Amino acid sequence: MTLVALDNIGVKFPVGRRTLTAVDNVSLHLAPGETVGLVGESGSGKSTLGNVVAGLQRPTTGAMRFRGKPMDTATTKAAHKEIQIVFQDPFGALDPRMPVSAIIAEPLLIQRIGSRADRAGRAAELVEQVGLPRDALNRYPHEFSGGQRQRIAIARALAPDPALIVADEPLSALDVSIQSQILNLMRSLQQARGLAYLFISHDLAVVNHLADRVAVLYLGRLVEVAPRAEIFAMPSHPYTVALLEAVPRIGRRHRRAVGIHGEMPSPLDPPPGCVFHTRCPKVQAICRAEEPRLEPAPGRPAQSAACHFKS
Repeated sequence: MTLVALDNIGVKFPVGRRTLTAVDNVSLHLAPGETVGLVGESGSGKSTLGNVVAGLQRPTTGAMRFRGKPMDTATTKAAHKEIQIVFQDPFGALDPRMPVSAIIAEPLLIQRIGSRADRAGRAAELVEQVGLPRDALNRYPHEFSGGQRQRIAIARALAPDPALIVADEPLSALDVSIQSQILNLMRSLQQARGLAYLFISHDLAVVNHLADRVAVLYLGRLVEVAPRAEIFAMPSHPYTVALLEAVPRIGRRHRRAVGIHGEMPSPLDPPPGCVFHTRCPKVQAICRAEEPRLEPAPGRPAQSAACHFKS
């Protein structure tokens, strides 16, 4: 069963007389209770794609389906209750003029769910579920640490009892010591509630810890999708290989990691053919002329890569 399906999603923005392609022809699905890790460098289109899933950005081309139904006006209204988002910056995402009780209850108020007493009760229940004391309800965001503010943001996302949470770099603004606490909280909530996550991150170690499948974006295009174990054990696309080689590992202290050379091209002027060919160590003439399709890797039907010379 598919919870959310993206079919050939494209997102373009006008920039003067030119067009910036943020997401280009991406197809991806999430199953109920599944975590898909969405990874790539800054500027790869991860947040834009996450905003499409969360309903914050309309795609220029393509379509999104929720529980098998196209996202028309009626479906979108229902989906907003079941798809919520947790942003990267917990302080910027919370209204400093509102107490925590009102922040958590706000999605219920917008969706006209329950009475005032019901919403207050729901906020009290959720603040404890995310590991905060009951007296946090009457306090304001500036009175909390970064990790505590992210717990408040998670509680707000949980308020309408969603099926999917888009988590857009939810750990990157937090201290390393706090990141593991939030990660463990997210995992326990997922197990208790059957949540699905679209987990956007540049930190592959975190993705390896949480994701069931991994989708790799480069310059707005999906270049590899695979189960977590396969993509970390045997990446197929050269870009995925380079991302994994750049992750520090215990025991590799005296071995120089192979990183990604050069700069990512501008999305205002993407290169022809394979978008990664300007930085790829395997590049050949066909890469500069012909865009590769996202197809299964040899002998691995669950692992797809967009490369003419996939391994």
